Amino acid sequence: MPGVKSCTTRSSVIVDLPQPRIVAGNRKIDAERLSTFMAARGRGFGSERHRLEWTSVTAGGHLQRIGLVGIGIMGTAYGANLLKAGFPVVGWDIDETRRAAWREVGGKAVSSAAEVAAGSDIVLTALPSTDSLIDAVEGEAGLMQGAHADLIVVEMSTFPLESKERARHELGATGVVMVDAPVSGTGLQAATAEIVIYASGDSEALVRLRPVFDVLGKGTFELGEFGNGSRMKYVANLLVSVHNLATAEAFVLGMKSGLDPQQILEVISAGVGTSSIFEIRGPMMVADDYPPAAKLKMFIKDITVIGDAGRDLGVPTPLLDTSLPFYEEAIAEGLGDLDAAALCRLLENRADLTR
Repeated sequence: MPGVKSCTTRSSVIVDLPQPRIVAGNRKIDAERLSTFMAARGRGFGSERHRLEWTSVTAGGHLQRIGLVGIGIMGTAYGANLLKAGFPVVGWDIDETRRAAWREVGGKAVSSAAEVAAGSDIVLTALPSTDSLIDAVEGEAGLMQGAHADLIVVEMSTFPLESKERARHELGATGVVMVDAPVSGTGLQAATAEIVIYASGDSEALVRLRPVFDVLGKGTFELGEFGNGSRMKYVANLLVSVHNLATAEAFVLGMKSGLDPQQILEVISAGVGTSSIFEIRGPMMVADDYPPAAKLKMFIKDITVIGDAGRDLGVPTPLLDTSLPFYEEAIAEGLGDLDAAALCRLLENRADLTR
């Protein structure tokens, strides 16, 4: 693929390197715990393959310390998997209820983004808006206030590139390297480490990040220059936004014509009409139950960002543009905090369909 440096899918180059010493401060890391976690993911700890990964995991004799800024659905999922793998992880969120929830899963919560930066080698940001990103970076207690040599900040949200470039510039002035690495996947997929990461930016930083990304997801694409990760995410989420609505439309058409929703799911999943979104969100539509793996209201941001990018490039996005009013109407009807699959309920109401 032109411009794609590599794709790692829980594997690395095989090379003969000595087994590194793994400590965090004065505390020895539980290598057996990490071995169990990685073995469950189809990876062997202590193999020649894994030894190369540990040259990236260890920095100055300790397992790299991970910080989280934003511990909502996605951030908490990232952190929980990193904790299971044995990484020391701290987190911060502006919302105290989220900090409390983070403590409940075994994480350490701190008082500011600056404190996260000061105590971490790698910081992952998973934030809901560009304003929250700028505040987390530039605020009075933002990441810049805790910046130090060799810190890497990984921005994993879907934002306009201008916002990420601004954050990158400000952090760069303090010597911090920022990487653009949005992800493809829902909160449920993040919890089970089945996301795909679109990483772009400094090549040396990406090498250091590979072991962390291996824990977070099932595959990582290294896409070259900073911003290519976001550009690829726009392509992905254009499809997701349209497929959410198309899946709901298909189910309502079938149900209103008298078909059983479970039968629709089984039959369509077996043929060419299926999609990942159909198979992820279809079971929710069958059950008419929409726990928020990806909240419907969050798609307004993504559709707006992607539509603006298309207009800047002179690219028509007719299906994406057509989908937006349906998301807006669903939010107006109180469905915004449910999963995006709740578009099915909106269309059922429009079709006067009663189950």
